[in-house]
Amino acid sequence: MKTKTSAKNFPVVCVGGSAGGLDAYTRLLKHLPVDMGVAIVVVNHLRTVATMLHEILPHYTEMPVELITEKLDLQPNHVFIIPEKRDLHVLDGEFRLKPISKPHGWPDVITVFLRSLSINWDGKLVAVIVSGFDGDGAAALSSIKEAGGITIAQKPDTAEQPDMPESAIASGCIDYILSPEEIAKEIVRIAHEEEGRTI
Repeated sequence: MKTKTSAKNFPVVCVGGSAGGLDAYTRLLKHLPVDMGVAIVVVNHLRTVATMLHEILPHYTEMPVELITEKLDLQPNHVFIIPEKRDLHVLDGEFRLKPISKPHGWPDVITVFLRSLSINWDGKLVAVIVSGFDGDGAAALSSIKEAGGITIAQKPDTAEQPDMPESAIASGCIDYILSPEEIAKEIVRIAHEEEGRTI
């Protein structure tokens, strides 16, 4: 018998990006320890092309990197990757995949996942918006703040495509504007803070 709910209160960090995101993901992961008790969920815009991130990112972290499948358990000290052409939700400590709700125009997969997290996750939430076109994620940052979470945008001059971080900053709901290396330090600080609360 699984006791899912009892242990499902660790921090979840959603890292949302698209064009230029790979540079940000690798710079971030290289500076994160493997045992900080946090789940990293990379929500990357890919509507038609198959993602290769689950094959690329293991070169930059010793944490297990998994492509998300239906009802996969969220676990700390793992990196999870959204598959293409899917909206991502979380329910009962598991990932849920649904057909993409916005198949045309710019996707809003980051917004969809952040809103689901803000409603269905008991642990600390951290929303990180990195390099990408358009403004996916910005509309859900207020939900993360209302849930007591922390919001971070990549410093636009460190992003290959600053549109997405700039949209996040323009929302007025961003706590920190940092380079990927500084974002890693902030995630470590948050993880230590949460660990102190649970001991």
